[in-house]
Amino acid sequence: MPFEMTYEDFKREILNLTGINLSYYKEKQMKRRIDALIRKNSINGYFNYVLALKTNRQLYNEFINYLTINVSEFYRNPNQWEVLKNDILPKLIGNKKDLKVWSCACSTGDEPYTLAMVLNKYLPLESIRIIATDIDEDAIEKAKTGAYMYKSVEKLPKEYLVKYFTKTGEIYRVKDELKRCVTFSKLDLLADSYPQACDLIVCRNVLIYFTEEAKDMVYSKLSQALSNGGILFVGSTEQIIMPARYNLSPVKTFFYMKQKNVQN
Repeated sequence: MPFEMTYEDFKREILNLTGINLSYYKEKQMKRRIDALIRKNSINGYFNYVLALKTNRQLYNEFINYLTINVSEFYRNPNQWEVLKNDILPKLIGNKKDLKVWSCACSTGDEPYTLAMVLNKYLPLESIRIIATDIDEDAIEKAKTGAYMYKSVEKLPKEYLVKYFTKTGEIYRVKDELKRCVTFSKLDLLADSYPQACDLIVCRNVLIYFTEEAKDMVYSKLSQALSNGGILFVGSTEQIIMPARYNLSPVKTFFYMKQKNVQN
C-alpha cells in the first residue's frame, strides 16, 4: 500500500475493511463528503485516514455513519404517506389479514415506525410485522431504542404522537406495542440477499447517492423481492425511468406495482 494513496486505492481499502463498495456511489459527491470528513478530523490524506480507521473504533463508526447519510424523520413528505394510507394500502390489503412489509435503508427507525402507525388504520398492531434493515449498525441500535427529539416527529399527525409515543422531558419514546411490530437487522443493499415475497417495499431517499449501474442492480433485486402485485414506494427524487424493464408499472407518483403476470 503506497504512502501516497489515491482515491482508487482508498476505495479498495474501504471495501476490504468494511465490505462497502464505494464504486457503487456517485464519485464526485461521495469523494467530496469523505474529503470533508478527513479534514474535519485533521488527518493528512487517505493513507493516514485508513490507518486511523483500522485502529480507532470511534473514527470508524463516525465514517460508517457519515457514509450512509442517515437523514430521516417521521412522516417525511406527508402527502406521499397520505397516498399510501388512503389509496395504496386499501387495495393492497383487500381481504388479507397481514402484509409482508420491508423498510430498507431504514436509518434510525423513523420510517418503519411510521409504516406501522399507518398500517394500524387497517390491521391490529399484533398482526403487523415489518422487516427493517440498514447498513449502519449504530443507526439500527438507535432505532431499537425508539427515542427521538421533537424535530424527528414534528410532521406526524398529532393523534399519532398521542397514541404511539410517551413523552419524557424533550424525548418522545415509541411505545412497546409499536416497537414489537418492527424487527431491525443489518443489510447492505449492494451486497446482501433481500427478503422475498414482500407485499410492500419502502426504499426512499437512498438510491440518489448510487451510480446508474448500482441503481439498476438494486431496482432489479427489489422487483424480484416483491410478490406479484406488490408495491414499491420510492423517494421524492427517485422516480424510476422506464419501470417496465424491472417488471414494474406506476400506480401513483412514487408508487410502482410488480406486474402480476411475471413469475418470481
